[in-house]
Amino acid sequence: MLDIKNLLMCFFKDIKKNEIEIYNEFSLQHELGIYLRLSLPDYKVQFERNVSFFCKDIKTIKREIDIVIYTEDKRELYAIELKNPLNGQFPEQMYSFAKDIKFMEELKERGFTKTFALTKVSQKPFYEGIVNEGIYKYFRSEFAVYGDIFKPTGARKNNDFISFAGRHEFEWVDMDSDIKYYIIEI
Repeated sequence: MLDIKNLLMCFFKDIKKNEIEIYNEFSLQHELGIYLRLSLPDYKVQFERNVSFFCKDIKTIKREIDIVIYTEDKRELYAIELKNPLNGQFPEQMYSFAKDIKFMEELKERGFTKTFALTKVSQKPFYEGIVNEGIYKYFRSEFAVYGDIFKPTGARKNNDFISFAGRHEFEWVDMDSDIKYYIIEI
C-alpha cells in the first residue's frame, strides 16, 4: 500500500523550498499530478476522473475526482480532492472543504484504498478569527469535521447540510506567515 500522505507532505516541502510554484487551484492540481507521476511510475495518475469509472454506486456528493492514482487492475485506488481558494468567501469555501471531505468519505466507503482531502489557503480567516461558531468552529478551533455541517450562507442556509459518518481531524501546517495547508486521510 502506498504512503500517499507522506508524498503529499514532501510535495509541500518542495513548494516551501520554492522548487514548485503554486499560484491557483489549477496549478496545484497539475503540479501535484506531475509530482505523483514521477514518484509513482508503476501507477496511473489521472485528473478529473468520473466516479463511474471506479464504482457502480455513483450517488456521491460530487461526480469527478480531482486526482486519482490506481493500479492497472484497480486493486489499489487512491483519490485526492484539492482546494486552493483565493477569493475570500470564507464560510462558503469552508463548506466546500467539508463537501470534499464527505466525498472522500464516500469513495472510501465504496472501496477506495485510501482517500485524501488536501486544502491550501493563503488567507488567515480560513484558520483564525473572532467568530468560532457554526462552520468556523470546525476549521478555526476544533480542527475536525464531524456530524452535520449546515450550509452557512445563501438561499439554502441552514437547510442544506453535509452529514459525516466519522470524525475527521486535521492540523493546519504552516508554510509561511499566512499560507497553511491540511491533509485529511480517510
